[in-house]
Amino acid sequence: MADRLNVGVAARLSRYLQVLTQARKMGKARISSQEIAEYANINATQIRRDLSTFGKFGKRGVGYCKSTIGAVRPFQRLVERNKPQPTDRLFPKTHRELFNTILDDEGLKTDREGQPRTAYSLRHTYICLRLMEGADIYQIAKNCRTSVEMIEKYYASHLKNTLDAAAINVMRKKAKKNEHLEEEEG
Repeated sequence: MADRLNVGVAARLSRYLQVLTQARKMGKARISSQEIAEYANINATQIRRDLSTFGKFGKRGVGYCKSTIGAVRPFQRLVERNKPQPTDRLFPKTHRELFNTILDDEGLKTDREGQPRTAYSLRHTYICLRLMEGADIYQIAKNCRTSVEMIEKYYASHLKNTLDAAAINVMRKKAKKNEHLEEEEG
């Protein structure tokens, strides 16, 4: 991700948000850069270049999904709150520096075995906690873009004494909206 957000990109992000919001209201699940270009009156290549500033979005030949809007709103709030100058850094530190600052502040630089914590350790924690909750291992694998075999080999092996095998891989029925509302009211 770029350290600085070009003023032109920031101005165009607002327009992209309007187009994506309208597309969502129209029930579109995906929209291509060409479609955004037609609505926003901006070159499709420029749109792809602008959005690539924030990482990989969209799929060639398929387009951008409606959740791309989530990449725009945080930056709008940053601009409104901080009133940055065109040369100001978007993020004052790298993600690694920010993560380490949080770990330092909370006294969590190392785990109980003295190993340094990294952002990757959050993935391990997430997978282990979800397994202990009895979450569907296939859904965890999908969310984390890994295989069930990798989870069983590297994550579940740490939890073999605490996991209830009968609780894993059980499909739970989703609560109906009415039942959920009745529970909150009761």
